[in-house]
Amino acid sequence: MRVICVLLSLSSAVIAGTIDFSRDIQPILSDKCYFCHGPDAKERKGDLRLDVEKEAKAVKDGVAAILPGKSAQSSLVERIFSTDPDEVMPTPKSNRTLTEAQKKLLKQWIDEGAKWGTHWAFERIERPKVPSVGAKNPIDAFVRAKLAEKGMKPSPKADAVTLLRRVSLDLTGLPPSEEELKQDYTKAVGRLLDSPRFGERWAWDWLDAARYADTNGYQGDPERTMWPWRDWVVKAINENMPYDRFTLWQLGGDLIKDATQEQRLASGFNRNHMINGEGGRIAEETRVENVMDRVETTSTVWLGLTMGCSKCHDHKFDPLTMRDYYGLYDVFNQTSEDGKGRSGQAAPAMDMSTPAELAQVKATTEKVNAIATEVEAFELTKFPRPAGKPLTESDAIKLPGNLPSYIAKTEPKNRGVDPLLEAVSYFKDKDAAYSKLLQKLLAAVRARVSAANAVTKVMVMDTLPAPRETFMLEKGAYDKPTATKVSFNVPASLPAMKGDAPRNRLGLAEWIVSRDNPLTARVTVNRFWQAFFGVGLVKTAEDFGLQGEVPPQRELLDWLAAEFIESGWDVKALMRLIVTSETYQQSSKISDAQSDPENRYLARGPRFRMPSWMLRDQALFVSGLLQDRLGGPAVKPYQPEGIWEEATFGKKSYVQDHGDALYRRTLYVFWRRIVGPTMLFDNSARQTCVIKATRTNTPLQALVTLNDVTYVEAARALAQRVLLGSRGDEDAALRQAFRAVMCREPAVAEAALLKAQLGKLRQQQAGDRAAAVKLLGVGESKRDESIDPVEHAAWTSLCLMLLNVDEAVTKE
Repeated sequence: MRVICVLLSLSSAVIAGTIDFSRDIQPILSDKCYFCHGPDAKERKGDLRLDVEKEAKAVKDGVAAILPGKSAQSSLVERIFSTDPDEVMPTPKSNRTLTEAQKKLLKQWIDEGAKWGTHWAFERIERPKVPSVGAKNPIDAFVRAKLAEKGMKPSPKADAVTLLRRVSLDLTGLPPSEEELKQDYTKAVGRLLDSPRFGERWAWDWLDAARYADTNGYQGDPERTMWPWRDWVVKAINENMPYDRFTLWQLGGDLIKDATQEQRLASGFNRNHMINGEGGRIAEETRVENVMDRVETTSTVWLGLTMGCSKCHDHKFDPLTMRDYYGLYDVFNQTSEDGKGRSGQAAPAMDMSTPAELAQVKATTEKVNAIATEVEAFELTKFPRPAGKPLTESDAIKLPGNLPSYIAKTEPKNRGVDPLLEAVSYFKDKDAAYSKLLQKLLAAVRARVSAANAVTKVMVMDTLPAPRETFMLEKGAYDKPTATKVSFNVPASLPAMKGDAPRNRLGLAEWIVSRDNPLTARVTVNRFWQAFFGVGLVKTAEDFGLQGEVPPQRELLDWLAAEFIESGWDVKALMRLIVTSETYQQSSKISDAQSDPENRYLARGPRFRMPSWMLRDQALFVSGLLQDRLGGPAVKPYQPEGIWEEATFGKKSYVQDHGDALYRRTLYVFWRRIVGPTMLFDNSARQTCVIKATRTNTPLQALVTLNDVTYVEAARALAQRVLLGSRGDEDAALRQAFRAVMCREPAVAEAALLKAQLGKLRQQQAGDRAAAVKLLGVGESKRDESIDPVEHAAWTSLCLMLLNVDEAVTKE
């Protein structure tokens, strides 16, 4: 798509004669030339650089690649137009080719003086002049001007119901209630921005970026208790914390003078990464990998740069060197984390335990000790030895494999889960009574481990008292430091830090949100836009470098970025501006005359499939099952049996919650890193930073939304709601069910279709009453027994169908 956009701009540039280096020339050079003639010195051929003006225009041996005003004497033009396979550039073996339009544009550019420039995203953010087209909202002014330039017209405004559903889903992740559908749009926007649900919805995207989960990942995948950090994110978003402060606290909150507990908690952002606690892993390797993760996550989230590409060598396309990478690496290399910790509470960590949690640890420990006493008594008989002598002086020491260490050398109260699993399996057919007792001890030990892991300790950042030296690493290998010592600095191609700035993470954060930083506001505004419209103003949200897209609406992006900064980094003000624009409020219907299938010029409103977390939340909401409560430890709703056991070789068992926990928002669902929540079919794995949502219509979606317990139960609850509310009026019940899901009245044809389908479902359920009763038994919420089972089952099937129609799973 990036290449198509470049090609589309070429024809207009050539015709108009207004060539812009950043928009028209640099993308060609980056795509076709920089791999061999760019920033990476190791890959550079012919001692030629085309990414630096001085070197590209330098005369060497009487020849210049680019001689301004004289394309006929420029070797670049000679080589790109050559038909000799030994002379033509790019070379045939590079698998890169230039189109005729690109060749002509490069020639024209040189003839016109080869005016150079800076990559657009590295230019200082300045507020462009708003086009004078009679629009009240500046967003609409820029969009209308661009549409007029392209010979396109905006779409009409969407109807009121569609708009209220759209903005409610966008701002809170939930559809509007029937009462809320009666509200004026402007007032609804204010209510939604003030709703506690706002923070829950927008925290989701941040958790993806922050690679948040409830376990460490890797083999064993031990639990962690980072949920207070997640709750802090929700709180900060709901309170409309300015984005610059939101940044400062998460990157360097612990370094603020007299840092509060909340500021230290916020620094947990950079402890959300995976932790490798596998047996045989090397602590220093783990530590180095964690530091690299922080560099790359920070660079992606705030700068939109692919810094990871300069870990082993200079970047092949962007002006980012290995020294730049390790300059950032150094600032994250100063924490006391040593890579040795295997638990999800590896130091440094904040103790946020509660009396109830500590009491549970004590209770489970006492139970383990009691059962261990039974095991000791049994083993006196099982493995006879002289009085007072240890098990090592019995036949237990002769057991096969690891069992001598697991049994003979370890007291029962100190035996772990893995040793007990092996012992239970070994003795199952040899001594059933002993195996059963060990199984009892195993259950108690698991409960103790679970209680200990549930004691709330949040991993945070800190700083070593004495600086740790940082050396560039050969090919990024932890055990291959080079002789090149580096200290913290920001990339040389970007504005420098202030001379008096602290040389630590807090100083980095201050630089990131400084007025001169050209990236942060653009990158952030673009992600917000992506969430509303399905694609950012820059499609490559993860890459604002030279391989990223040149935005077709650059002036709009720059205006929004400047507005965001100058508003005091006010997130809610930015979102209000977006959702009150006519651009956002357009109908999403595509007219035959439109020639912009991806809606890059914004001639219509957004329309795309909702993410799986939002679909689940919607189902719970329309059914009346949703438990609307903020925060707290993760919950474990319905999940097919055996998923965790298979992924963890039987070492982790999923214990489902009950009651209200089953109906919490998906934000609070427990996230095991190696096998995520099974109801999510399109989300990031939360193993690395992800800032671009995956959208899918995979068959797995229908498998979940038609069969998962939550959806079937939600359909049953919705059916019960409309049946009890309609008092025998079938037409009223059909309209109520349709309105609950679609937020509008059904058309006459739709109502007739639903009625006919309901009749078929009644016949189907009446033909197998036992199956009807079984369907109504799905889920733990109580059913109203006054409703006939056949009737209730028929309506359940109908409501499940409504939850799965295209309109229901799509944000129109």
